[in-house]
Amino acid sequence: MITRLPIEDALPALIPALRDHGRAVLQAPPGAGKTTRVPLAMLEADLCKGRILMLEPRRLAARAAAERMAQTLGEKVGATVGYRIRGEAKVSRTTRIEVVTEGILTRMIQSDPSLDGIGAVIFDEFHERSLNADLGLALTWEVRGALREDLLLLVMSATLDAEPVAALLDDAPVITSQGRSYPVETRWLDRPLPKGQRLPEAAATLVKQAVAETTGSVLVFLPGEGEIRRLAGMLSDLPAECHVHPLFGAMDFKAQRAAIAPAKSGRKIVLATAIAETSLTIDGIRVVVDCGQARRARFDPASGMSRLVTERVTKAEATQRRGRAGRVAEGMCYRLWTKGEEGGMAPFPPAEIEAADLTGLVLELALWGAGSTEDLALLTPPNPGAYAGAKALLTQLGALDAGGRITDHGRALAALPLHPRLAHMVAVAGDQAALLAALLAERDPLRGAPVDLALRIEALTDLKRFSAERPYPANAGTIQRIRAEAKRLRRGKTAGRLSPGEMAALAYPDRIGLRRKGDTPRWVLSGGKGAMMRADDPMAGARLLVATDLDGDAREARIRQAVEISEAGLRGLYGERITWRDHCEWSKRDRRVVARQQEVFGALVLSDRIWRDAPDEVLARAMLGGVRDLGLPWNDAARRFQARVLLVDDMPDFTDDALMAAIDDWLLPYLTGIRTANDLKGLNLLEPLRSILTWEQMQRLDREAPAHFTTPLGNRIPIDYSGEAPEISLRLQEMFGVTTHPKVGHTPLRVTLLSPARRPVQTTMDIPGFWASSYADVRKDMRARYPKHPWPEDPTSTDPTLRAKPRGK
Repeated sequence: MITRLPIEDALPALIPALRDHGRAVLQAPPGAGKTTRVPLAMLEADLCKGRILMLEPRRLAARAAAERMAQTLGEKVGATVGYRIRGEAKVSRTTRIEVVTEGILTRMIQSDPSLDGIGAVIFDEFHERSLNADLGLALTWEVRGALREDLLLLVMSATLDAEPVAALLDDAPVITSQGRSYPVETRWLDRPLPKGQRLPEAAATLVKQAVAETTGSVLVFLPGEGEIRRLAGMLSDLPAECHVHPLFGAMDFKAQRAAIAPAKSGRKIVLATAIAETSLTIDGIRVVVDCGQARRARFDPASGMSRLVTERVTKAEATQRRGRAGRVAEGMCYRLWTKGEEGGMAPFPPAEIEAADLTGLVLELALWGAGSTEDLALLTPPNPGAYAGAKALLTQLGALDAGGRITDHGRALAALPLHPRLAHMVAVAGDQAALLAALLAERDPLRGAPVDLALRIEALTDLKRFSAERPYPANAGTIQRIRAEAKRLRRGKTAGRLSPGEMAALAYPDRIGLRRKGDTPRWVLSGGKGAMMRADDPMAGARLLVATDLDGDAREARIRQAVEISEAGLRGLYGERITWRDHCEWSKRDRRVVARQQEVFGALVLSDRIWRDAPDEVLARAMLGGVRDLGLPWNDAARRFQARVLLVDDMPDFTDDALMAAIDDWLLPYLTGIRTANDLKGLNLLEPLRSILTWEQMQRLDREAPAHFTTPLGNRIPIDYSGEAPEISLRLQEMFGVTTHPKVGHTPLRVTLLSPARRPVQTTMDIPGFWASSYADVRKDMRARYPKHPWPEDPTSTDPTLRAKPRGK
């Protein structure tokens, strides 16, 4: 007998919508029963002839959903209802409902685009917006439009806004279930947590408070396994009736089943990651303790690395978690933050396609025959930088050709249940790489140990001996999973014997590191990024290594796992990519041009020698970097020339910025033989600046802004154009007899008249006015100071002179 669930009220609208339109979006809150009731209702209504395929985001949820539906029918899993997850399947010829994890659908479509034998596809918990779900929906929608108009398509979500999904599916009908939930009282902290307080300690205090104030089982949300284990160790003093159960994705299924099963006695305290937010029903939960954090994978296109980051939960996630307390009765939710802090929470978590490594997605699209995502029904477009980086990596691995089309090698990689990096390693190295691939795909079995992957391989090869000889505790469950996965990956293919470092280099050709000079353990990676490790790590002195796990820091990533590789091993793998290059550049540190010939692999310089016969043109072009570093070597004559050009209309732009921006065009020919900062100081900049102007422009410049003023005595005085007005300085006696003020074009010159000792006496822009007014006072003062020089009463009728009066006069 099927138990009536809240979702039943939505079925009378959902079933006809699917029958009439072939597609629908179902919005139902957690606990409504959509996961276990809707597929059965579709089967009862005989909506389709083929199997009903339902996608779940996690293996535990897929198993649990299949078991619950089979139990409802009074059958064993594998009869009418079965499941298929990575490495395990329970289905038969009689199976009509098959629950699968999301990546399996993609493999099914790539193998059989017509989805022969499938009558309906259900995307459960679509609000989680996993990359596999987004891709699976896009491919299924394309299959439905091109090959299978009869294929039913249902998207089910708990919190996602349904309208955009419905619009994506050509205005699919939206069915909403109100669900059923009991009131949940929410309690917040009175004040924010003190800075520096660690999460497990604060969580332990709140869990103990919740246990003391409530009844029923407790579900505690934490960001990851580490926090779960630390908190579990702090709850040993709970009352004897309380039984603590961890729940996270890497646990074996038996332990996961124990965490979600009804408590046999007393109270269950389940310490869970986000795995318990949706899909799963944990019996007896009356209390939720939300620690307010979630762990997400973030991919940085700039570094080409992914890392797990711990972030504050979003409002939608907090609502989901709170709702777990009200599924069976009135409940209580304790939040490890203040009510005021909720205002700073984001409304929804990001879709995985916005933040994830897109290498697998790009490979799947290439296998599908799509060169881009433009024509696919994706709710969110991928990050362009991450998408381009993924294509570049796949090209480097040989999975895509230069045009972005999939190669035969790429098809082989897509067939392996691994990230394309690891699939490439296994495809090239054969079965010997299976253990390393499984290790790199799993969490570290020796957390806290030195970075060397050889230690992990040693533990995997002989755990008993390793545990007896090494001080690093090994996680037996993780090692067991790695061994099982390695066995599954073996295909009976052999290849030439490779070292672990060589195999890792196949997977990570962009993360082969060459140690930098100096005592600090720092490496430059072949992809151009930097990496470092702790100075006390045994691998700190390694010259060459492959960094298989980094923390993703964009500036200089910390190495968490690595393995040494010999130079001979590197050359054996990538000899065709190791080339000699001529390298000539300006060195800021040495303040000179440095010319080297280097043997390189990517950003690694394996050999380096002086380039003794570097061409003059190459050296001169490198010296342009020195000019950009040091600036142009200005002198007074060059500055006066610049000022003249700036004064005349319709001339080239002679501002400092414009000249610097164009140095390749006008300065390069004059840098021959100049290689150092001192050489640059000796360059007369006037000649290169004059070369910028044409002959006609120089003629006009000399007319409209001449370089010199010719005095009545025939002397050429440089005109200074750097101020507000053109200016000259000359001795007062040299201007005797001048009755018209000198000009440049229509602009009066600013004239500074000097004493015989060449000190300023008067600055004027009106020589006739000066003779008629101020000169008398100047004459009186100057006659006393310089009696040997002429100071006539009427300077306008006196000949100019630079001579002193003859003796005796």
